[in-house]
Amino acid sequence: MLKIAIPNKGRLAEEARELFADAGLEVRARGERALTASLGGEFQALFVRAQDIPEFVADGAADVGITGWDLIEESGRPLEVLADLGFGRCHLAVAAREDSGIRSVADLPEGIRVATVFPRIAARFFAGAGRTVELVPISGAAEIAPHIGIADVIVDLVSTGSTLRVNGLREVGTVLESTCRLVVARDGVVMNDPARRVAAEELTAALTSVLRARGQRYLMANVPRERLAEVKRVLPGIDGPTVIDIMNGGSVVAVHAVVASGAVYRTIADLKALGGTGILVTRIERLMP
Repeated sequence: MLKIAIPNKGRLAEEARELFADAGLEVRARGERALTASLGGEFQALFVRAQDIPEFVADGAADVGITGWDLIEESGRPLEVLADLGFGRCHLAVAAREDSGIRSVADLPEGIRVATVFPRIAARFFAGAGRTVELVPISGAAEIAPHIGIADVIVDLVSTGSTLRVNGLREVGTVLESTCRLVVARDGVVMNDPARRVAAEELTAALTSVLRARGQRYLMANVPRERLAEVKRVLPGIDGPTVIDIMNGGSVVAVHAVVASGAVYRTIADLKALGGTGILVTRIERLMP
């Protein structure tokens, strides 16, 4: 049974739990404060701080982990990404005071002080940008640093940018884009044990099938056989629509296809214009390639 490290709180924790539940691996814990739980009877969940998950996985305390790419990169540990789960989207940005006159990374004076919770990533970024800076590692609340003289600019996570604006700061550069990733240790037991590797691959397939299904709908309709060429242009699907003969249908056939949810309204209108009837649209729980 694989041990999977999952964030114990916050947005990543909520979205990870929802993803597992949608994949048929619902969290079964003894209580809200439980540190471990069963995932559908198939896996064991370990609830830990998101920033500790790269260490847990790299050191073998957990077989698989789910955490942000920013934390994975900052850890510097040799981890293999099994899947980009897409949620928890944010980016690491360089920000300066609005009244500083700094509008880009190129405007940063040599030796400027930079406060950040991500010193490893920041050091690599500024070296690549050819800027010499003095890094000031902090543990949190980076936005206050330029206002109390700890540093001149910051490197911090940005989601909507509202926190920066409230604190009189503006973005002057993007360091890294981050989403939640599913990871294993690059040379760990999962990659070297065939049984565990298969289990990790099955887990990856289950989670990505749920993500692939989000934003998609399954559409079925009866259409005139003579208008199939036009219907195929309306319903491209993944590999084109599935066409099925209807018993005693004669001139009518059934077509099935996967359609992006944002295109359903127009697709239904187009099918009706082609003589489509009995149109049915349903949600998709999982979609395998």
